[in-house]
Amino acid sequence: MSAGRNSRSLRWVEPILLPVVTLQLLVAGAFGSQEAIGYTLYYATNFIFTGLAVAVAFHAGLFNIGAEGQAYIGGLGVGLVCLGAGSLPFWVVLPLALLAAAVFGAAWAFIPAWLQAKRGSHIVITTIMFNFIASALMTWLLVNILIKPGQQSPETREFTPGTWLPSAHDLLAKVGIPLAPSPLNLAFGLALGASALVWLFIWHTRWGFALRAAGQSAAGALRRDRAGGDDRGGDADLRRTRGRPGTQCADGRRASHPARFSRRSRDRRNRGRADGAQPSHRHLPGRRALRRALPGGLGTVL
Repeated sequence: MSAGRNSRSLRWVEPILLPVVTLQLLVAGAFGSQEAIGYTLYYATNFIFTGLAVAVAFHAGLFNIGAEGQAYIGGLGVGLVCLGAGSLPFWVVLPLALLAAAVFGAAWAFIPAWLQAKRGSHIVITTIMFNFIASALMTWLLVNILIKPGQQSPETREFTPGTWLPSAHDLLAKVGIPLAPSPLNLAFGLALGASALVWLFIWHTRWGFALRAAGQSAAGALRRDRAGGDDRGGDADLRRTRGRPGTQCADGRRASHPARFSRRSRDRRNRGRADGAQPSHRHLPGRRALRRALPGGLGTVL
């Protein structure tokens, strides 16, 4: 009788301990052993690459949610290179595979990018659609085109051993570091290298600065481009020639008065003309302009 009473009194403990036990199992499964860590890093490699693809576009103010489809098509490029590699050595296949992945992924991303720039399509909608299109395309290719003859499973034939990425436990064993066998391979090191290159590009190059500037203020970047500013000092040339319309910058561009690019002053002038009001004193021609405009010696009076 007392045992049944105790069991009923401890029922409230189970809902509290269940999440704790679940989290303990998750942590142990992901980091509880060398093999578990290897599997975790192996599956995280794809997320690193797709996360970098999203991060670059996000700095430009665009939400590239189509990184999954771009990774699909990039993997297609890698697969085609490896299938056609034959007996080529690994150090030749690796750069070719990287180049094919970049070209195929960029080509797939170019279509929604062109639709966004030229047709005004929403980048989130088009990239989500292209994720499903890429998945359907890969299914069709694996089932009907690239499938190994004589098998039911939608897989290609095996790649030649010269195209395989070296595993992490084999690489570390050569330098005397023991590691439990796992699928972790050189791709994880390539992902870390790509992360460092993206960081350098975004924060330590002129292109990265222009990318972040466009993402922070697209209108300001557009006005700067129309004003002739560039990364080679065009803005400094424009500032030096400001107030002298018709003068020429050091790189050959024609400088114009800054009021031409000021939306506020342009709107003020347009409102004045529409209302029939006289322009303000800030828009009246200066003394030098009047001297040039008056005929003969009348300009000397001013």
